[in-house]
Amino acid sequence: MLMLDNSLLPHIFLWKLSQNYGPLMSLRFGFKPTLVVSSAKMAEAVLKTHDLDFCSRPSLRDAMRLSYNALDLSFSPYTDYLKEMRKLCVVHLFSRVQKYRPIREDEVGRLIVKISQLSVDSKPVNLSEAMMCLSSSIICRIGFGKRYDDAAERSRFHELLKETEAMLLCFSFSDYFPFMGWLIPQKEDLIDVLLRIRMDREFPFDLTIDHIKAILMNVFIAGTDTAAATVIWVMSALMKNPECLKKTQAEVRDLVGKKGFVNEDDPKVWKNPEEFCPERFLGNSIDYKGLNFEFLPFGAGRRVCPGMRIGVAEVELVIANHLYKFDWEMPTGMNKEDLDFDTVPGLAVLKKMILSLWLERFMINRASL
Repeated sequence: MLMLDNSLLPHIFLWKLSQNYGPLMSLRFGFKPTLVVSSAKMAEAVLKTHDLDFCSRPSLRDAMRLSYNALDLSFSPYTDYLKEMRKLCVVHLFSRVQKYRPIREDEVGRLIVKISQLSVDSKPVNLSEAMMCLSSSIICRIGFGKRYDDAAERSRFHELLKETEAMLLCFSFSDYFPFMGWLIPQKEDLIDVLLRIRMDREFPFDLTIDHIKAILMNVFIAGTDTAAATVIWVMSALMKNPECLKKTQAEVRDLVGKKGFVNEDDPKVWKNPEEFCPERFLGNSIDYKGLNFEFLPFGAGRRVCPGMRIGVAEVELVIANHLYKFDWEMPTGMNKEDLDFDTVPGLAVLKKMILSLWLERFMINRASL
C-alpha cells in the first residue's frame, strides 16, 4: 500500500512521484488498483483512445450511499442509464444558459451594489466569502427558484455544503437536501423540469425521486465551489501580477465602455507553467472544452462535465463586472508578495487563505463614450 506523504496534498505528492516513475503509474491503495496519469499524452490515451475502457466507476460503499445507489452522474457506472441521464441533463437542464441569464445578471448586480458600499465605507471586501455567496445564490435560484436573503439561513446552507463535501472526501455521506418541500409552479426551475419529465414519463427509465435528488446533488456540489474558486484564483493571480491586471481591465473597459493535475503545470507543455500568463492562450488552439489534453478544467471524454456552459457563463460575467466596475488594491500593509497560493483538499482546488482586497469604484466618464 502506498503511504502518502502527509506534508503534501495528494495530487502534489503523486505529481512528484511521477517525476521519478513516469507519466503512467499503476499503484495500489489497499486492495484497490489505481492508475495515475500525469501527462497530456497519457491523458489523451486514457480519456480519448481508451475512453470506453476507463469511463465507468467502481462500486464503492460510501459513494453508493452518497449517490442514491449510483443514480447520479458522478458515481454511476457507464451503462445505458448513464447515457440517458447525461442526455437528460444536457438537453433539458444545462442547455438553458440564456434562459437563466437574467438570474446571473441580477445576482451579480446585487453583489456589485453590496461591495460598492464597502468601497464607500473604506472597508476591504472578503472576496472568498462574496464569491461563495454569489455562486450558491445563483445555483439555488436556477435549481429551485429561491435565494437565501437571510444571513443565518445562507450561513447554514454554506456549512451544509462544506460538510457534504468533507464527508464525500472522507468517503462517508449522509443524505440531506431539504429543498423538496417548496416549489414555485409558475416558474420552471431545474427541479420543475425534472418533476415534469417524471410525471410525463418522457424518460426511458422510471425516473424516481431518488434519481432527481441524485442529479440535484451533482448540480449543487459541482456548481457552487467550482465557480467561486475559479473567480478567487483569477483575482488572486491578477493581484499578484499588477501589469496583467491593468491590461485586462483596460481591455474589458474598452470593450464594455463603448457600449455604455493531466498536469496543467507541466513544463513540457507550458512555458513557465507556474507563471500567470493569460496571453499564452492568444493565438493558441488549446481551449477548455475537453478536446485538448494539456488543459482539462472540465474533464474529457464520456465523463466531461455536462454543466460546462452554465459554469463558464457565470465565471465570465462575474470576472468582467469585477474588473470593469472596480479598481483593486492589496490591503494596507500588504503587497503582492504576501499573497498565499496554497491550496486545501476538496472537490475543487480551493485557496487555503481567504482573499480580502481593498476596492475603489471605477467612475465611468460618460462624456467620452
